[in-house]
Amino acid sequence: MQGAREPSMEDILASIKKVIAEEKELRAAAPPTLPAPLEDEPEDDVLELDEPIAAAPPPERAPVDLGPPLASEEAVDTSRQKLAELQEVAAAAPPPPLVNPFETMVRDMVRPMMKEWLDAHLSDIVDEHVRREIGRITGTPL
Repeated sequence: MQGAREPSMEDILASIKKVIAEEKELRAAAPPTLPAPLEDEPEDDVLELDEPIAAAPPPERAPVDLGPPLASEEAVDTSRQKLAELQEVAAAAPPPPLVNPFETMVRDMVRPMMKEWLDAHLSDIVDEHVRREIGRITGTPL
């Protein structure tokens, strides 16, 4: 991984400026115009939607004979009681934790590696950017 060069701050800023410039160009471009209607088309071909369109009535259906119930009243009552019990238990259950346990585990595993990398590289990164900015402001490279 040592051979791979990370993009510099200037590269990143240049890329962002390029994207912003391209976006401004797209916004500045004139919107496409619609073709003009042909002059020989009659005006009465246009459908005006000034008035609401009445909904078509639903088709009439013959009543359906469902026959006798598929379940007995006892089975239906027992099912209702069980579902009510489930609803009570679900309502009383504690809310789920706000923290994802997997996320916490990954964070705990990555934290020491991140600390080690920052301890090794942060001061050099800050020093380089401070020198570069001082050089840009004063006009003299440091």
